[in-house]
Amino acid sequence: MTMVSPLTARTAEMISARLERLPMSRWHVKARVIVGAVTFFDGFDQLMIAYSLPELGPKWGLSSTAIAWVIAIGGIGMLLGALGGGWLADRVGRLNVIMGSLVLYAVMSLGMAFTDSLELFLIFRFIQGIGLGAEVPVAASYIGEITKAHKRGRFVLMYEVIFPIGLVASAVVSAWVVPNFGYKVLFALGALPLLLVPMLRRLPESPRWLASRGRMDDAERAMAEIEDEITVKYGKTLPQAVPLPAAPVQLKRAKFKELFQGVYRRRTLMLASIWLTAYFVNYGIASWLPTLYRKAFDLSVDTALHYSIVTSVAGLVGCVIVALLIDGLGRRICISVSMVLCSTMLFMLAAVGTDSATKVLLWSAGSALFVFAVNMALYVYTAELYPTRMRALGCAFGGAAGRLGIIVGPLVVGFTLDRGSSLSVLFAMFGVVALLGAIVVALFAVETKEKTLEEISQ
Repeated sequence: MTMVSPLTARTAEMISARLERLPMSRWHVKARVIVGAVTFFDGFDQLMIAYSLPELGPKWGLSSTAIAWVIAIGGIGMLLGALGGGWLADRVGRLNVIMGSLVLYAVMSLGMAFTDSLELFLIFRFIQGIGLGAEVPVAASYIGEITKAHKRGRFVLMYEVIFPIGLVASAVVSAWVVPNFGYKVLFALGALPLLLVPMLRRLPESPRWLASRGRMDDAERAMAEIEDEITVKYGKTLPQAVPLPAAPVQLKRAKFKELFQGVYRRRTLMLASIWLTAYFVNYGIASWLPTLYRKAFDLSVDTALHYSIVTSVAGLVGCVIVALLIDGLGRRICISVSMVLCSTMLFMLAAVGTDSATKVLLWSAGSALFVFAVNMALYVYTAELYPTRMRALGCAFGGAAGRLGIIVGPLVVGFTLDRGSSLSVLFAMFGVVALLGAIVVALFAVETKEKTLEEISQ
């Protein structure tokens, strides 16, 4: 194990102490809005495929299984992007990876808009998924690292709420654009995030990450830039920085195997389980709902897309609620209870709700309220469970497990429907998966509320 000198350790410790003593200011809000705007378009892009499928399916004569693969191939790209993006962000910086992934998925979205070839469409969607998968966990790492312990859950989750806002915007825009202008215009809108690159370039890199890499001069400059803006531009007075409890500062690069060593083994396995189950349920249902309304209940494209808006809005409400409660109730309770309630909604849907589109709408919206809350809580919780030098890698592995759920969930739906199983069987299966996720968190999660990142990592 390579340790820095006591002087460097104290200096790295003081970078964290200076971040912890910063009062919440408009600088934090500005950073949250700029990075959050990237996440907004990520959410917007991620469900565009679901709202395009009522047109894409008939266009290329796709079976249920083929539709499932059109959805899943983006998830495969996201899985690879999450792992690669986290690995890269722990080496070259958070903002560099965020900007690179943003450019990648925006350009690929344009490619999807201008091709009539199914093969090229799938290639572009796969590469777009790599960008989508890399951006979200790295962005969560950046926001978590610039935020102090007190009420960190609320601050980070109010940033993360921008993601489900993007999902709602995708539903609303799709419901208008697809019936009137076609899916190509919808994908062309996915290039808009390119406008955010200049704003991202003006943000300072994470001082915590710079210090963890031994780049103390760069960390000092980034920290001074933040402090100067808060004191000079916004007129805040900074209290004295109080040194944090000592923790060894390691300059070695994070290795993948460290996720499964020491205290991190239990954390990593628990996180992988809940990311997988939550996204299996969420994306398996959300990506198929517009198509299910069309195929099972013979609704028009316009009506199917409007129904899907309700589910996205319910999910957004759940995200706001968990952001307000998570610092009081704690991460463990919020996540496990939300998954239990999600499974309850799905069991009720399976028992009494599959005979009409309206009942599917109501019960699926109820499940979305709770599972969206879990998805958002996982971003703040995952970023808290690892030290700075391996935080992006930990977030990436959790995100990759979620992307595996994004792949498997839609495929299971397509497989189930092609073999003639009923919607009741389908939703009961999702209820069981949600309940398993709740049990894992209840038994194995550790609580992190109101603790500094340095305290949690020990």
